[in-house]
Amino acid sequence: MVRLREATADDVPAVAAIWNPIVRDTVITFWPTERTEAEIAALVRDRQAGGHPFVVADDGNRILGFATYSQFRHGGGYARSMEHTIYLAPDARGGGIGRLLLAGLEDHARDRGHRLLIGGITSSNEGSLRFHERAGYAEWGRIPFAGWKFGSFHDLVLMGKDLAA
Repeated sequence: MVRLREATADDVPAVAAIWNPIVRDTVITFWPTERTEAEIAALVRDRQAGGHPFVVADDGNRILGFATYSQFRHGGGYARSMEHTIYLAPDARGGGIGRLLLAGLEDHARDRGHRLLIGGITSSNEGSLRFHERAGYAEWGRIPFAGWKFGSFHDLVLMGKDLAA
């Protein structure tokens, strides 16, 4: 059985093992360099200290994926609009774990009075676009040539959900 729980320092190597191949090998994220375990540990700590989740999906044997959110854009006017990140191990995709992580983020955000949850998705990541659409997200904007990776520009699609609807 898969359960969601807040990430701990012990989870950092597993998070890195999921995240870094995505950074290194794909345009799913525009982040240009792999993240060190120290950087991931700081991110987990900072998100949780700021009242934002950094959760993992754990099947009792290993971490299958992780999810987090933080404020979309800086400034007080955006304090109720959050941007999420969800990544899964390759063999964990397609089995409902992403839906479980997203639902957990939505519940967390709703419980804290946040209104919007937004995902920034590379336009060529058709699986993520379909995943978000099935979860009730709509395309709220498209920014051509927003990301640069592997020697070319990539469009960014913003998909969002009104948690109060």
